[in-house]
Amino acid sequence: MSKTRYINKNIIECPADRVIDNIPSPFLTRCSPYVTQTFNSKVDMLLNNIADCTMMSKIIVIGDVSVGKTCLVNRFCKKIFDGNYKATIGVDFEVENFLILNVPFSLQIWDTAGQERFKSIAQSYYRGASAVVIVFDLTKPESLHNCHTWLMEASQTFSAKTPYLFVVGTKRDLVKTYAYMNIEECAIRVATKLNAEYWSISSKTGKNVDNLFRRLAALTFQECVKRELEGKRFKEIGNDIVALQPKTTQKRGNCATKCKN
Repeated sequence: MSKTRYINKNIIECPADRVIDNIPSPFLTRCSPYVTQTFNSKVDMLLNNIADCTMMSKIIVIGDVSVGKTCLVNRFCKKIFDGNYKATIGVDFEVENFLILNVPFSLQIWDTAGQERFKSIAQSYYRGASAVVIVFDLTKPESLHNCHTWLMEASQTFSAKTPYLFVVGTKRDLVKTYAYMNIEECAIRVATKLNAEYWSISSKTGKNVDNLFRRLAALTFQECVKRELEGKRFKEIGNDIVALQPKTTQKRGNCATKCKN
């Protein structure tokens, strides 16, 4: 028997690379704490109970100065690469639209400044992030060692639930094979210690950039749907998920108008 798929009337046209039906694979399976590669069955059931809507999640991109945060965001969002360094002042953000399981989904990508003088401004935007992308430069090992500090500072804004954590090495095109093998092993150890998923990308060539953001979109979308389930709007009954109707309060009549002597 074919499976009934929820149809959302607000569906928007998306390029093929923004349409997602399964959770994309990690860069290296052994370097990810997020093992699932299929959407949770509850997600599929819940979508049939959600009114036509557009869902949204927020990710923040943090890391040292000039490690390539803005180049990474621009490569994905604008399909461009500019090798001339321009410092981010405070924060910039982009919004990318996806169609995930036939549901419109918007991913807010917040690109933060790495300079010390802008940290307090940038940190005010960390709150509410569904994923944190900690960027380091594969040609600068010291930027990898600073990933722990960046995470500790960001974690001060986390709620009870820790967001998805990613450690992303940039400028893969500038590192020769032998040197890359050494830095990658160090990066994997750092990511494992931080309980984060490791990725290696090149913003210049575009290698792995789309795959990274597609995975971020899929994981944060699933988390967004789960939050709906954890709220009071839905309840599990057996193997089904049903929408709860809000209680209507009945006004009490004035006894003087209802009672007669």
